[in-house]
Amino acid sequence: MLLGMICALCSAVCIGTASVLQAVATRATRPGSGSGIDVTLLLRALRQWRYTVGLALYGLSFALQVVALLTLPLYAVEAAQAASLAVTAVAAARVLGVRLSRTEWGAVAAVCAGLAVLGFSSGAEGGSEGPPALRYALLGIACAVLLAGAPAGRLPGRSRALVLGLGAGTGFGVVSVSVRLLDGPTPPPLVADPAAYALLLAGGAAFLLLASAFQRGSVTTATAGMVVGETVGPAVVGVVWLGDRTRDGLAAAAVVGFVVAVAGALALARFGEAAVGAVAQETTPAPSRKD
Repeated sequence: MLLGMICALCSAVCIGTASVLQAVATRATRPGSGSGIDVTLLLRALRQWRYTVGLALYGLSFALQVVALLTLPLYAVEAAQAASLAVTAVAAARVLGVRLSRTEWGAVAAVCAGLAVLGFSSGAEGGSEGPPALRYALLGIACAVLLAGAPAGRLPGRSRALVLGLGAGTGFGVVSVSVRLLDGPTPPPLVADPAAYALLLAGGAAFLLLASAFQRGSVTTATAGMVVGETVGPAVVGVVWLGDRTRDGLAAAAVVGFVVAVAGALALARFGEAAVGAVAQETTPAPSRKD
């Protein structure tokens, strides 16, 4: 279980770094159709090295997350993913010179404390495959995320960033649950497994929505929506259908740890914006002076 938690936290570091790099890249990309599902926006962003490096970091993050999901309950892995915002906040304070208030340092401490409580109280990964309908439900949710992206991209202001971020987080959550189902005791052949298609569809939709959210909205709002979308749903699915449990007598402690870690991460959402602004400022050429 220790290896799983280490992998989950390393995955969070990769996600935090990748989100900043991709947000900078998409903001420097010419706007597209205005839809939340804009493939041309993604293709243009891929021409920028920051987006490509961010994509590679997401790939590394996914590999580490798979290792974590082999030994930890979904609620512990997803709460650890939310810790990426604490990593971004500390990096912004140390590297970029961003000043953290006492409340924000308290939020960093809350994330760390919540994860520590979760790590202590978490049981082993649940061994249940869940009901057969769960795999089809995941595929249905993945389709809904993809279809909802187009109208969501045309919402006004903060609502657009929040809904797109929430949709992206939901997509990433579907990916996590699908990985668990594919690694179940008796997984069906991949070509006949709806969970495999849900993983591919939800992952692709999540990247499209996240690119649109970063390009045309507040990084802070989009990140907060993504954290909620990728933590709450998978945690509920893991406990209700996949057999995730805590150590004996520590269920209440696990709930408190999860809530504290996610709430602390949400309190630090603004650092996605701060880091993006700092990196963008460094990459913007200084205006020439006229003599």
